[in-house]
Amino acid sequence: MVVSRRTCMFTMPSGDRCKAAPLREGQYCFVHDPDHAEEAAEARRLGGLRRKREKTVAIAYDFQGLESVEQLRRVLEVAILDTLSLDNGVPRNRTLGSLTMAALKALGTGELEERLAALEAAVHSREAPPVFDAEVE
Repeated sequence: MVVSRRTCMFTMPSGDRCKAAPLREGQYCFVHDPDHAEEAAEARRLGGLRRKREKTVAIAYDFQGLESVEQLRRVLEVAILDTLSLDNGVPRNRTLGSLTMAALKALGTGELEERLAALEAAVHSREAPPVFDAEVE
């Protein structure tokens, strides 16, 4: 059984058709439907604001990503500082406990990463003894 998938009827300036699914009772997707032009424009505007806000927040918190232990530590540090500024109470204390456990895990991971790098460097720096020059008994 072959099921055909409906696609938006909008033709791009390149001549290609939009590959998005159309709205239920329409021929166009949300972005290209003339009846939703104002809503789509507002969605694009909000998306731009969100990206601008993300950049501002990233600069303010010195956030550079989640790709290294150091970057993860920075996120935990910000979260802990923000949590410490809250009024004391059970939810705050639970959050601090959870963040502390995450920080301990990050510290342990960082320590293991450093130890592994040191071991790899030691192994790579050793010269393997010549195999064919060994005396045969």
